[in-house]
Amino acid sequence: MDLHVRYEGDDDPKKCTAKKLERFEMATLHGTDRATPYGVVLNPHAERALSPADKDTGALVALDCSWESAEEAMFSLPGEHRALPYLVAANPVNFGRPMQLTTVEALAAALVIFGEKPHAEEILSKFNWGHTFLELNEEPLRRYSECENSTEVVEVQREYLERGE
Repeated sequence: MDLHVRYEGDDDPKKCTAKKLERFEMATLHGTDRATPYGVVLNPHAERALSPADKDTGALVALDCSWESAEEAMFSLPGEHRALPYLVAANPVNFGRPMQLTTVEALAAALVIFGEKPHAEEILSKFNWGHTFLELNEEPLRRYSECENSTEVVEVQREYLERGE
């Protein structure tokens, strides 16, 4: 699956996971909405959860911007907008915080949910903490990937939220 990033350039380029993916030719960065291809857009404000049913929608698209500017209006990209379900960050800045994922973590999570775990492992291998993301989220990612649709993903997510994990 082709990985694309609508790149805002808000954060330090040396710490930017999207820029690193671009350097290794693992993702294509786009400076405008218009240049960004149609596909599944990872959007924390989306009304539907990402599920394996979304796999064949086209490219996988993430928005790379600072969390401070990640407002709903920022997600004007064309495509099928989907929210990632409950997951915990492994990156050094937000380690252990739920839903505070870097761009590479978000893309990797989507790939695992789509049944493309080797691709997820490949992109995470460029970060010394990358394997930790998959370890921390092993059970929920496995369960989400076994769901048929968004409704089932939300049911699984609800279990994690109720347990406070």
